[in-house]
Amino acid sequence: MHKRITLKYLTSLALMLALLGATQSKTTQASGDTRYIARSGTGFPTTGDASPANDTGISSVEFAGQTDDDSGSDAYSSNIIDRSLSPNGSGNGVPVHSGQKAKSHPAFNVGFEGLNFYQKRYSRQGNQLSLEPPDQGLCVGNGYIVETVNDVLNIFNSAGQSVLPDNTATNIVSGFPRDVNHAVDLNSFFGYPPEVDRAHSNLRGPQVTDPSCLYDAQTQRFFLVVLTLETFPTGGFTTVNHLDIAVSRTADPTGLWNIYRVDVTNDGTNAGGVNPCPCLGDYPHIGADGNGFYVTTNAYPWATNGFDGAQIYAFSKAQLAAGAASVTMAHIDTFGMVNMPTQETPAINQPGFTVWPAQSGFDNGHTEFFMSSNAADEATHPVAGFGGAYVSNQIVVWTLSNTSSLNGVPALNLSNKVLNVETYALPPKFKQPGSATPPGVDVPQGHCLNDNTTLTIAGIGCWTLLVSATAHAGGGPEVISRPDANDTRMQQVTYANGKLWGALDTAVNPDGGPTRAGIAYFIVNPNSGKVVLQGYLGAAGYDFMYPAIGVTQSGRGVMAFTASGETTFPSAAYAVIDAIVGVSAWGIVPGGEGQADDDGFTGYKQQRFPNPIRPRWGDYGAAAVDGNSIWIASEYISGACSYTDWGGPFFVGGSGDNLIGTCGGATHGPGKRAALGNWSTFISKFTR
Repeated sequence: MHKRITLKYLTSLALMLALLGATQSKTTQASGDTRYIARSGTGFPTTGDASPANDTGISSVEFAGQTDDDSGSDAYSSNIIDRSLSPNGSGNGVPVHSGQKAKSHPAFNVGFEGLNFYQKRYSRQGNQLSLEPPDQGLCVGNGYIVETVNDVLNIFNSAGQSVLPDNTATNIVSGFPRDVNHAVDLNSFFGYPPEVDRAHSNLRGPQVTDPSCLYDAQTQRFFLVVLTLETFPTGGFTTVNHLDIAVSRTADPTGLWNIYRVDVTNDGTNAGGVNPCPCLGDYPHIGADGNGFYVTTNAYPWATNGFDGAQIYAFSKAQLAAGAASVTMAHIDTFGMVNMPTQETPAINQPGFTVWPAQSGFDNGHTEFFMSSNAADEATHPVAGFGGAYVSNQIVVWTLSNTSSLNGVPALNLSNKVLNVETYALPPKFKQPGSATPPGVDVPQGHCLNDNTTLTIAGIGCWTLLVSATAHAGGGPEVISRPDANDTRMQQVTYANGKLWGALDTAVNPDGGPTRAGIAYFIVNPNSGKVVLQGYLGAAGYDFMYPAIGVTQSGRGVMAFTASGETTFPSAAYAVIDAIVGVSAWGIVPGGEGQADDDGFTGYKQQRFPNPIRPRWGDYGAAAVDGNSIWIASEYISGACSYTDWGGPFFVGGSGDNLIGTCGGATHGPGKRAALGNWSTFISKFTR
């Protein structure tokens, strides 16, 4: 469909070991904050009670944190979910050499579309908000694939068919049953009221976000973690937030799960006496060894700028798996623990930032490992929250020892080693076909916002269906966006074959050309503190972003990511990886080729008026290992939608679905998208 062009990647094979050792290390006794977390209830993957929504697909309340007033669906005024202090723009790219695109798809078994924007918006009888990006959780075991994103969940068999009960007949939105492929909203799963009750004055329930998922083969349990933000009934956040941890009672995730809740509102208070809490426990991620289950967060103060350090929560895995009435948990604040003075105040050491726990699941000598990076302002300038260079040649490896003590009285020790690596820097936003040009009719939401002539049921000009006159006039003409290619935070970490595997987003200069978004990966021996192998993945004419690496215990892996470019719509991509060759040539997963431009609300000024836009993508992908198989999931754009079909009967003389923007036709779906977005996810399996 698209022209093939030369690709490139770089694998570092000849690095001087003298340059790759640990430059600094620091050890801290870390068992002072011990809590006992009570089991708070049970969860079940079935849709909770709610009244059918009778909106048209655009409500007066569409966004998280938005208050219920007469201003329509304009302007989600916060960047509360996945905060980042890194600015727009990018650092200097790293040169990478040419390579070839993969001509085959080695060991590819199966692939299928996962959760999408339509399912997110129209589950629970339409009582969901419009949200992007779809933060990706994926876990696989016992013949089940569990996928969860903001804010829905589905469970599939190995062929990609949902094994949850068909809820189409009871999922009534605007008078018709809506097929969401059996998906269940996360508020239902965790026992909360709907995100927004559209039949009762738009009353708000908690905002559930940032899901992560893990299957632990040792205990044969599924673990699912989210961050839950409490809201006022009429809208807006209270600042109270907590981690919700769900653990399946058996190896069957379609049954009951036990739920534990950890209040994280004031964790980060001791951040050197600055940036006081209440704090947001943002971006939770999970890992496990033979003894513990681990969750890490990034603590951001609600009331000030700056950063209060990564927080580590260590639980007894055995107690969680057994459904204990009370579970032992140790909390560790990493503020000031990295022995590298900041540029801002030499007396203050760096905090950990996105300290991602490794997934291994077995006993590594009573030790859990983590990885993080330190190019972002969160690491270098945590007090002010700005002023950094957004470039680094260091990563941090963390070691949490004596994890067997979690089964009794926690007596943990946390240490870290700062390793010299090749340079990485803040990547630019990624390109897609038509970037920076006015949206055509094949980019319907963007085209609608610029349309001043089409006759609609709301007035003259398609924009009248979406935004207020103030937002339309103040936002100005729209162009096809360049979405966010992440900052430089570490992405998914795996411990396998005696090594830590991690990757992050970086700026690269393929063939000495313009700066593009690419990937830097690291394979590390955590015990010796040596980098075994590192390298880059980049391509002329392409951007790569949001990597996630899964590795079998034999040391053979697959990296998931999104690929996009001037002639390629955002697509689900992959590359194989090992500790000898590094990353090989890459390819788009069969069936995962993007079909249209990203057309989400965060990329349009009128939808964000009067705030600067931050077109959102990813936040993170996912990989899950099941024996010799590796399952991966990434965001992509699954289907195209014409302008006529998008507008349907909302354009005078048009026909189709009575929900705007679904492209669901006269049969009322299932839709390809919703009015304000068109993201989807793609799940695929490789055997290595």
